[in-house]
Order: sequence, then structure tokens, then C-alpha cells
Amino acid sequence: MKRALFWAMLALAVSRAAAASQKSIQLPGDNALAALKPGPGVEQVRANCVPCHSTDYIVRQPGSDTQHWGAEVKKMITVFGAPISDSDAKAIVDYLSAAYGPEAKPESAAPEKHPARLKKPKDRKQ
Repeated sequence: MKRALFWAMLALAVSRAAAASQKSIQLPGDNALAALKPGPGVEQVRANCVPCHSTDYIVRQPGSDTQHWGAEVKKMITVFGAPISDSDAKAIVDYLSAAYGPEAKPESAAPEKHPARLKKPKDRKQ
């Protein structure tokens, strides 16, 4: 009886020590350059596309037309089983072709600042 109690107490102590030493990590946010552009349909994209893949897969695509984006959304539904309703699929295609289509305006980026030491040196006479 004492031996069983000893082993039970030892097992409890070991499990408490293991639980106390468990660690967790916090993942970083999504790439800031992969932020979705604002516009009609962006919420449907966040609700239906982002749970399965990074926004990088959207924003890094070359400007594509409605037909291409429609085929991509259809592929996500038929091949990968994305549970997207017909109304959401239309809103997603409309958003993607407007925000990331061939006619989409690029996001204005702040001009890069380069250190002075990277400037082209002046010609020197030798």
C-alpha cells in the first residue's frame, strides 16, 4: 500500500513538473507587404480565403483579369474543397479582379531611403 502511494505521488509530481515546464510560442503576424487592399469584397476574401492560405498567394500574383480569378476561385472550390457560396465566390472574383487585375492601381509606397554611403561616388582625377 505504501509503495503504491509512493508511486502515485511520484507520478503526480512528475506530471505537475512537466505541465509547469510546457512552453508556448506566439507566431508573428502576416507579412505586412501581403496586406489586402481595401475594397468591396475584401471581407469575403478574408472570411473564405485567408483561413486556408496566406494573403501572399493573392497579392503576389501578376495582375489577372476576371476570367483568370474566376478560374482560380473555381479551382479552390472544386479541387481543394473550399466551402464558398456562389454569392461569396462572385464577390471574391469581383474584388480580386478590381484590386489585383491588370487595370488595378499599384499601392503607393513610400520612397526608399538609402544611406548616404550608398550614393554613387563622384569621379576622381587620378
